[in-house]
Amino acid sequence: MKKELRIGLCGFGAMGKTHAFAVSALPYYYSPLPFKATVHGLCTAHPERTRTFCDTYGIPVAAEHEDELIADPSVDIIDICTPNPFHYETALRAMHAGKHVLCEKPLCATAAQAQELAAVAKERGLICGTVFNNRFLAPVLRAQQLVCEGTLGRLLSFRFDYLHNSCLDPTRKVGWKQTAAAAGGTLMDLGPHILDLCTCLCGSVSSLFAVGQIGIPTHENPDGTVFHTDADESVYMTLTMQNGATGMLCASKLCIGENDGLTFALYGTEGALKFDLMEPSWLYFYNKNALHAPIGGNAGFTRIECVGRYPAPGGIFPSPKAPDGWLRGHIGSMYAYLSAVACGTPFTPSFADGAYVQKLIDAAATSMHEGRTVSLA
Repeated sequence: MKKELRIGLCGFGAMGKTHAFAVSALPYYYSPLPFKATVHGLCTAHPERTRTFCDTYGIPVAAEHEDELIADPSVDIIDICTPNPFHYETALRAMHAGKHVLCEKPLCATAAQAQELAAVAKERGLICGTVFNNRFLAPVLRAQQLVCEGTLGRLLSFRFDYLHNSCLDPTRKVGWKQTAAAAGGTLMDLGPHILDLCTCLCGSVSSLFAVGQIGIPTHENPDGTVFHTDADESVYMTLTMQNGATGMLCASKLCIGENDGLTFALYGTEGALKFDLMEPSWLYFYNKNALHAPIGGNAGFTRIECVGRYPAPGGIFPSPKAPDGWLRGHIGSMYAYLSAVACGTPFTPSFADGAYVQKLIDAAATSMHEGRTVSLA
């Protein structure tokens, strides 16, 4: 008999809807699915909207407060998709109630909070995960394989960029993601994705230097009044890794013409890799040993067709030759996490991984404010 997992979902903005969709899609993407998972209850900041969402999406329990979900004995997992400042308290209460926790990035507003959560998860033997969905895209999984196999040789340099255009319009109403008081800013929003991918593919960080930028000094509050921008809109970082590699990371919402411009490139002594999220089916690989000849031979970047070729029990629906997309990373993340809970096995990226990324975020913030390189050795 399949293990049944019931999820209490906190928050139903874009990410809450994404998580609920991922749970509902799992039986299609993974067959046979080794467990059964449902969103059992939902809580948002607006009880009347919660009831409407539950009616629309078939969620049984409309909770007026997240503590109802945390106290519900039928709930196995608390899934946190609320704004950044609320992650810590919710996760802490859930773990003390014996619940497993899945939390959207960033894990917390500070490294100290994140480290505490990681310690509690370990102490209580709970399976707690941080959502770094881009790890689970097929080209990123293939990149991890190639790096682990030593195909690139010794890593020399790298570049990770996450570029949006969303802060360019001064008349666009600001939300919590643009305010420092709500632990907003581009470093906290886009930064976790590229910092996680960088450390996942390149190893641990030895030192970091960061520069922040506010490009549009005023925006509009929801009530039409002027908001003076107080959180970074772009962050530029130089990282030196413990393996000696050095590279650059840029997280920006000031890039005209960009949509969801997540890219990375790794350069080693024996080969190189390139990825672009806007071309999510492909990973580009350069092999130093490919034959060079007067008119080219076999040299050059090879486009590896990762498409939807995921390992079993995935990769059946949709067709493995079908193009991949952003949502597939969230579906893969949810499957990996729920599989770990169902089997009682460790999950990566864990709260410890989320805490490490938060440590890097705090280091970048310190570097930005003090104008110095921060050592993490």
